[in-house]
Amino acid sequence: MKLLVPALIGAAIATTGVAYAGEKRSKDDKYIIEKVGEPKSCINRSQIRSTDVIDDKTIDFKMRNGDIYRNNLPNKCSGLRFEEAFSYRTSTNRLCNVDIIRVLDSTAGRIDTRGACGLGRFQEITKTKREKAEKNES
Repeated sequence: MKLLVPALIGAAIATTGVAYAGEKRSKDDKYIIEKVGEPKSCINRSQIRSTDVIDDKTIDFKMRNGDIYRNNLPNKCSGLRFEEAFSYRTSTNRLCNVDIIRVLDSTAGRIDTRGACGLGRFQEITKTKREKAEKNES
């Protein structure tokens, strides 16, 4: 029985997400990020291929043509980095800095929404892997 208790505790920690508590590294640590042009108020929804949640304030929108638009939310959006999922509704084919996202919480097999968070402006960026950039410099 003594062997089973640590295994159950380990399983509970892994399923509740406590294992992430010490993780401080950003997904951006392995990239060099450069801004391209001026920020935009809106992007076309139909052109969004995927999204990448960087942290509780940053989302990268990857477009069908390969462009990446970074949205730095004006305020921290609690749970965004942990859940890495969000929803939004718009009445047009554009996602804009006045729109609201809601963090999706998938607990116990159900999907619920958490609080609402406002978007910021969309800044086009380029990402270069640090290793690749360092090799090109030498």
